[in-house]
Amino acid sequence: MGEKVKLFVTWSSPFSLRVIWALRLKGIEYDIVHEDLSNKSDLLLQYNPVYKKVPVLVHNDQVICESLVILEYVDETWKHNTLLPEDPYERATARFWARFGDDKVLASIVYGVFVKQGKEQEEGIVASLENLKHLEEELKGKKFFGGKKIGLVDLELGWLAYYLGIFEEIMGLKLVDQQKFPSLAAWIHEFADHPVIRDAWPPRDKLVAKFIAMRETHLSKDGHN
Repeated sequence: MGEKVKLFVTWSSPFSLRVIWALRLKGIEYDIVHEDLSNKSDLLLQYNPVYKKVPVLVHNDQVICESLVILEYVDETWKHNTLLPEDPYERATARFWARFGDDKVLASIVYGVFVKQGKEQEEGIVASLENLKHLEEELKGKKFFGGKKIGLVDLELGWLAYYLGIFEEIMGLKLVDQQKFPSLAAWIHEFADHPVIRDAWPPRDKLVAKFIAMRETHLSKDGHN
C-alpha cells in the first residue's frame, strides 16, 4: 500500500507498548523512533506540542497522540484483527474498562502504592485491591478481556502482566495472587505468554533499576528518606 507508519516511543513506557502490540497484532509495518524524555527531540515537540510525550503515531504525515486514541485510530484504519467489538454496547463497555484501567487501576497502583510508604501506602493498597476486584469480576469466564482474543482492554491493561511483578518485587508485597484473583492471575499468564506480547517486553533488569530509582526519588521528595 505504500503507507508510511512511524512510532515515537521510549523504551520503558507501557503506554508505548500498547501501540507496538496493536501494530504487531495487525501485522502493520512501522519504523520506530526512540525518544529520550529527559532530552526530547524537536520533532517530538513539534508533533505533540500539547502533552510533549510519547507515544506519537505518524501515519502518512498525519499525527496522532495519546495511546488510547492511537489504539482506536489503528483499529479503525486497519480493519483486520479488530481490537474493539462490532456491537455498539460492547464497544462502549470496552472503552469504559480501558479508561478505568488508566484512571483507577494504574493510578492507584503506581501513585497510591508503589511510590508511597506507611499509612499512605496502606490506603493505596486498599484502593488498588478494590480496583483489581472489579477487573476480576469483568474477566470471569473469559480468556481475555476481549473474549477469546486480545482486544483493546487487554492492551491497555497489559502492563499488569509484566510491570506489576517488578513493582511487587521492589516493594516486597503481592497485590495479585492466585487465591484472591484466579481469573486475573490466569489472564496475566496467558497475556504475557502470547508471542506478539512477550517478544516486545523491555529488558527486565533495566526496568527494575529504573523503577527502583523512580521510587527512591518519589519517597525522598515526600520526606520518607
